[in-house]
Amino acid sequence: MSVGSPGANVRNVNAMVAAALMLAAAVLTALDAVLVRLLADEVHPFVIVFFRSVFGLMVVLPWILARRQQMVSHYRLMHFLRAAMKIAALVCFFFAFALAPLADVTAIMFTAPIFLTLGGWMIFGETYSAGRLIAVLAGFVGVIIVIRPAGGDMSWALSYALIGSALTAAIQLMLKKMAKHDSTQTLVSWNLVLMAPLAFIPALYFWATPTLPQLGLLAVQGIVGALNMSLVTRALSMADASLLAPIDFVRLPIVAVLAFLFFGELASIETWIGASVIFLSTLIVAGGASWKRSK
Repeated sequence: MSVGSPGANVRNVNAMVAAALMLAAAVLTALDAVLVRLLADEVHPFVIVFFRSVFGLMVVLPWILARRQQMVSHYRLMHFLRAAMKIAALVCFFFAFALAPLADVTAIMFTAPIFLTLGGWMIFGETYSAGRLIAVLAGFVGVIIVIRPAGGDMSWALSYALIGSALTAAIQLMLKKMAKHDSTQTLVSWNLVLMAPLAFIPALYFWATPTLPQLGLLAVQGIVGALNMSLVTRALSMADASLLAPIDFVRLPIVAVLAFLFFGELASIETWIGASVIFLSTLIVAGGASWKRSK
């Protein structure tokens, strides 16, 4: 029985751990969509982003203060840019979740791996086998099947989601570069520290003080957001972005179930067919990456 090199075995283990972290992040992202929908009727998306940032910072602030050395970074300017892009992406998604069915918005959000794969090739020189490329394209076809009920006239809500997806892909590519010198703790800490003051500026224009129940939901969302950010950042530091991005597709059936349970939204047959295509393509892409790494 042949045994791979220790380096290859470590890479395979890292890839599996990163995939598990990305899967957990997909579950938290689905929960986040539900929380936004519960809040969006009465709380403006800019205000939601601000409180999300504040509560997320409160969760990790004691940890940051106890380990101030982790704030030493090689990418201070990029941290500011990344935080601003994160705020813009969240606002786009929150508008979309407030205005359109959660499953449809989630389907549009799955265009992010397309942007991410293209960016991985153009910026990092990542190479893909023909099978992985076909699987990624198949995943995109699955997304088209899901959004087919929306017809050719894309709503403003879905346009917001598309912009947010492009920004998300750009952020993840930045993380891939920054993770070479900054630790996961440094990346998460800088983002949480910067987002709250940056988000406060636009939130002032749309300000309305939340009620106590709303504050409770905002607090939960802040915790979910901080944990989600940590999981994604750590995952991207352990494996190629092109491997991890398709795993996020699993979020679609989770969102569909939660949307039905909380809001009575019933996903169409096109949604489930598309989800099946997406899930299959995700398995092929992940399997192809593992095979390539083990050679």
